Amino acid sequence: MISKSSLYHVVEAMAPLYVAMGLGYASVRFRAFTPEQCAGINHFVALFAMPLLIFRMISSNDPYAMNLRFIAADTIQKAAILAALALWARLSARGSLAWVVTLFSLATLPNTIIMGVPILRGMYGSMSSTLMVQIVVLQFAFWYVLVVFLFEYMAAQRVLVAKQQQAAAPAAVVLTVLDGDQQINASAVVPVTEGDRDADTNTEAATPPPPADAAASMTAPSVKLILLMAAKKILKIPSIHASMLGLVWSFIAYREGIKLPSIIDDSVAIISVSATGLATFSVGTFMAQQSRFISCGYSVASLAMAMRFLVGPAVMAASSLAVGLHGDLLHVGIVQAALPLAVISFVYAKEYNVHAEIMSTGVIVGTFASFPITIIYYILLGL
Repeated sequence: MISKSSLYHVVEAMAPLYVAMGLGYASVRFRAFTPEQCAGINHFVALFAMPLLIFRMISSNDPYAMNLRFIAADTIQKAAILAALALWARLSARGSLAWVVTLFSLATLPNTIIMGVPILRGMYGSMSSTLMVQIVVLQFAFWYVLVVFLFEYMAAQRVLVAKQQQAAAPAAVVLTVLDGDQQINASAVVPVTEGDRDADTNTEAATPPPPADAAASMTAPSVKLILLMAAKKILKIPSIHASMLGLVWSFIAYREGIKLPSIIDDSVAIISVSATGLATFSVGTFMAQQSRFISCGYSVASLAMAMRFLVGPAVMAASSLAVGLHGDLLHVGIVQAALPLAVISFVYAKEYNVHAEIMSTGVIVGTFASFPITIIYYILLGL
């Protein structure tokens, strides 16, 4: 049974996050910060504070003592949801790769760093922080890389289709029949040579061949080209670099029994400690700059919330039980799956112009809803 003191510790851990978020929201609404200044704060967080926090967390985690069952449960959850969405997209007329990526992000990519670590530490102690770091390693080492690859695949498809349409447009001839008269579309007229005029002297109109099918002739994007484009994009993400460097250093440090020199560790720490506060402050400024609280419609917003707070935790519960997790490990797995959507998921969606309004709503509504929802999960799991 959850005691009042335990519940107070949870609220105590969550309250500072919402205070920072509220300050960010108010600073924009009362014009204490301009949009350009907010963009500068976001850029600092993305370029320095968050990568250094990720590096510090991962480099201080013992990779030889990772909880393989917990990692397996998280991996099974993400793989099962991705497979189910891929099957749905294959069989349903409404399915598409864009929807697969969007729904997968909503269901499986929580805000682990900014909100997960402090919230779960208040619920289950320092043990949960170690587990969150292990999830972060996999998120940045594989799952976000996969998401970026799928975004790049869709972008490459759009580029190839556009190029093929541009190449085919000058040669297109469109005939329409209106009241028995043949009319040629002026935007697609083919130049007529002197030889053509001589050949057409005894004919009233020449019937062009049927247009080729712009879908039948379209070739699939080169996998090699897509991999190259995705690799270039991934190499520009500071958090990816930080997670890889942190992972490499942790393997070396815990195998050889060495530590970072104090001058380096303190330099990293002095900036990384600002990451959580500034990141939640930035979430507040982002909310205040949106024209609408729910920008994708109530039905789609309801779907997004269901994926975030119902489907994700339910599948995580099933995968955790399947690998034999129980007690606090099971509870940590379920609660972290019910955290709000990671802001970075919205950043990618906006950059690639793929359901950005849905991801925006997922971040905004999910951040507000996560406070009571995580408390409810915590209480129910403690019964």
